[in-house]
Amino acid sequence: MSDFDLSRIIKAYDVRGIVPKEFSARVAEAVGVAFARVVVAPEGASRVVVGRDMRDSGPDLVAGFARGVTSQGVDVLDVGMCSTDGLYFASGHLDAPGVMFTASHNPAAYNGMKLCRAGARPVGQDTGLAEIREIAQELLDDAGVDGALDGGEDAGPAARGSVSRRDLLGDYAGFLRSLVDLSGMRPLKVVVDAGNGMAGLTVPAVLGDAAGLAGLPLEVVPMYFELDGTFPNHEANPLEPANLLDLQAAVVAHEADLGLAFDGDADRCFVVDETGAAVSPSAVTALVGLREVAREKAAGRSATVIANLITSRAVTDLLGAEADVVRTRVGHSFIKQTMADHGAVFGGEHSAHYYFRDFWYADTGMLAALHVLAALGSQPHPASALADMYTPYTASGEINSTVTDAAAVTDHVRATYQAAYPDAVVDTLDGLTITHWDGHHPKWWFNLRASNTEPLLRLNVEAADHDIMTKLRDDVLSLVRKEDA
Repeated sequence: MSDFDLSRIIKAYDVRGIVPKEFSARVAEAVGVAFARVVVAPEGASRVVVGRDMRDSGPDLVAGFARGVTSQGVDVLDVGMCSTDGLYFASGHLDAPGVMFTASHNPAAYNGMKLCRAGARPVGQDTGLAEIREIAQELLDDAGVDGALDGGEDAGPAARGSVSRRDLLGDYAGFLRSLVDLSGMRPLKVVVDAGNGMAGLTVPAVLGDAAGLAGLPLEVVPMYFELDGTFPNHEANPLEPANLLDLQAAVVAHEADLGLAFDGDADRCFVVDETGAAVSPSAVTALVGLREVAREKAAGRSATVIANLITSRAVTDLLGAEADVVRTRVGHSFIKQTMADHGAVFGGEHSAHYYFRDFWYADTGMLAALHVLAALGSQPHPASALADMYTPYTASGEINSTVTDAAAVTDHVRATYQAAYPDAVVDTLDGLTITHWDGHHPKWWFNLRASNTEPLLRLNVEAADHDIMTKLRDDVLSLVRKEDA
């Protein structure tokens, strides 16, 4: 039996583990064999595109994965260091399956993989990842079932695949620029916190002239652009407020118009206004969604926008008059699938993932950033005024509570609120959502959903004003924590 238990690191959407204890070059090689068999061969593809972030363990893991893929007679195109959305671009642009080696915002000891089919279509638990895990585990447990990891006679085609390299950064930057009208922008000063992640490579290419593109009317003040997978300044996870503090202070100190923060693999983008206040990802969803809808309507097409169920009601209120708004569960695999099913032009999540039809339904924080810059630069008001337009309500943010029986606690909360508010709308699309909004006073909603990986209940609350939100938040939390006590 192998020392590696892949059920610990291959989850519903990706691969994530400590190197080399849980995730080694040998594991990457086994996954490469399985990926070639499960994804590449059935699609008739001849090559796999591979990229990596700045973590020190990346080159060895990529080399192991390439050994596995090429053992099956499939070529590997190594695009080197890139952002996750840069890998999605490569997969879409070249119409090839792809793999990104990254652990996103996880600490330096971790690395992982995000896998996709040709056209950046995601590979998740129900779309091949479970089968990949099973095959890879068999290969590791049996020291190479049919010799695939050790060059045995049944390892694969007699002709191994080849490994070639190509830099696609310039193509990526040019493609993103082509999707947003940046003409007529007023000059802006923008502080960008790359968190020592891949935005240190992509921001100079997309927002600057490092990839040979024409300069934009932007003065970019760089923070932590040095690519360093040890994250010496702060965790590369802007979703945590503590990791935005440096950016917020710098925006004020530099009297900048805007601040942008990216996570480790630079697929998520967070926005800070000129006062140093964080702008809600829901506000960004509404802003970008309206821009994409307007572009569709100008072309004579109707538009659909996707939003997960814990984005602000402002998204539905503002976009609903212009487009069909479809709610979906939390999680990128759900939103990508729903977007494809509806042909949606745009999708947004509370976690600052933004998805675009014209980017193969994949998420790209950099494209969302371009939209925010274009919107701010096309009018005279400061970012705070622009954000206020898209933030009419008050939200709690996500609050976690440790529980021993999430289902029982949720049932208790549901029964309590259904008894108190019999006219409220209840749905169970993703956990429990109770809504007291349309035609009601006071206006509020909350969502309570269980974590897939931890004994936690996650609470999100929104209301028409702060006092209502605070009371509802505290009342629900009291029920959750008292019931579980």
